[in-house]
Amino acid sequence: MSGYGVVIPAFNASTTIAETLRSVAAQTVRAELVVIVDDGSTDDLASAIVGADLPVKLLRQDNAGPGSATTRGIAALSTPFVATLDADDLWLPTKIEAQLAYLERSPQTAGVFTHQRNFRHDQPDLPDPPATPGWSRTTMVIRREVTEAVGPIVDPPGGRGEMIDWIARVREAGFALDMLDEVLALRRIRPGSLSYGRDAARDRGYLEVVRAAMLRRAQSKQGSG
Repeated sequence: MSGYGVVIPAFNASTTIAETLRSVAAQTVRAELVVIVDDGSTDDLASAIVGADLPVKLLRQDNAGPGSATTRGIAALSTPFVATLDADDLWLPTKIEAQLAYLERSPQTAGVFTHQRNFRHDQPDLPDPPATPGWSRTTMVIRREVTEAVGPIVDPPGGRGEMIDWIARVREAGFALDMLDEVLALRRIRPGSLSYGRDAARDRGYLEVVRAAMLRRAQSKQGSG
């Protein structure tokens, strides 16, 4: 089975990243390298990753957003497959094995995602939390050549929607993406995190993503007209 690396963008994630790394270390297929990109954190992220049972590389940058941090992390890898993960989420142990096996069987598939369940950082979970298709950073494994062809993950105003935009651009470039039915990732719901709750300023990013997609379609039609 071909090798993979992991990219984790991290901003003030010192309270969760150790558990996140343990879930990476518990994978039935070991990562060749885990690149953590500290996106201008003000907490002691470096101390939180000490002792990880993984080959870890820590990069630092001024705060520019999770898309920028993910893009920088991908550039630091040379593995044929790239897995990405938010710094407060978790993988179940067979996640990567299932995804790499799928990609080995399906050479026409550019990337594969999995279903996920939410869990609360500070409250008891529901007895049976619903599973949802995880079109997200935490569930993605993608071929390196796709990242090179599609280009950077762009952070929209407000900081939300960068993966929606990038996944749309992957599809627009003609690459096939698939979804596994299994729940293989857990998404942490944490007050204060970028994706928590509704926020008009942050939600601007989603509107910008839609607007950018419409502009690309219009330009494509003009080019083919």
